[in-house]
Amino acid sequence: MAIKALGLSKEIITTPYSYVATVNSILWEGCQPVFVDISNNDFNIDANKIEAAITENTEAILATHVYGNPCDIEQIEAIALKHKLKVIYDGAHAFACVYNDKSVLSFGDISTCSFHATKVFHTVEGGAIITNDDALAKRFFHFRQFGHYGDEYFSVGINAKNSELHAAMGHCVFTHLNEIIASRKRLSDLYNELLKPLKLQVPLLSDHVKYNYAYYPVVFPTHEILMRVIDTLAKQEIAGRRYFYPSLNTLSFVNGTHCPVSENVSERVLSLPLFHDLDPNVIHKICDIIKSCL
Repeated sequence: MAIKALGLSKEIITTPYSYVATVNSILWEGCQPVFVDISNNDFNIDANKIEAAITENTEAILATHVYGNPCDIEQIEAIALKHKLKVIYDGAHAFACVYNDKSVLSFGDISTCSFHATKVFHTVEGGAIITNDDALAKRFFHFRQFGHYGDEYFSVGINAKNSELHAAMGHCVFTHLNEIIASRKRLSDLYNELLKPLKLQVPLLSDHVKYNYAYYPVVFPTHEILMRVIDTLAKQEIAGRRYFYPSLNTLSFVNGTHCPVSENVSERVLSLPLFHDLDPNVIHKICDIIKSCL
């Protein structure tokens, strides 16, 4: 909906390190994804490499706030302003994240957010589109309900409305959001404490960020160790997730260029179990398993 509302039809610069929905939305709307590799520090799109990928056909930048950790917003938006590009942020993980005292979802021409059941705030399924442009907001209002309001028909549209049942779930979760995030922080701090001696790589949080502790990803020294950890956890009925894998530029239906950092990280990364009422004893068990595998 964001791509359609902005009238994009050519090249969109994007990240190879994201969920497949990011690139699928570009392809679905008949646009061409142009991949720019990620930073090895925070796994977000490397803003220093964006300008080199801009061509006469570039219309927009679609960047993911990976794990809810903000991209280099200032640099991306300066590049967009210089080259007259639109900016869409995939903020699927970024609900309740704050950057420089502003919601992470308030930046760019459009931000999108997921309310899927795996997210910090959820409505079981669904999501949201956020924009500060009143004309775009009105366009989305029509897009999401078959292009009409009452007996007036304005445009082509689909059914993208949330249901009352999902909204009710959202209200229930929202009531407890602060305690949910506080609990996730405590559990993340425990992971930090137990894994610190192992010196595993974790994404570096941006400065001036109030984080939502959506995920706890770690990068193992090799792919072989990663698979050993996954197999050993599975024997204890504990599931981690290879999030994100594979690097999107390597998908068979994508004409992607080589992105060595993304490809390397995606081969070795694992998101460890994290939810607000996770038993701390399970975290101790997970970390003991990781130590044994190393």
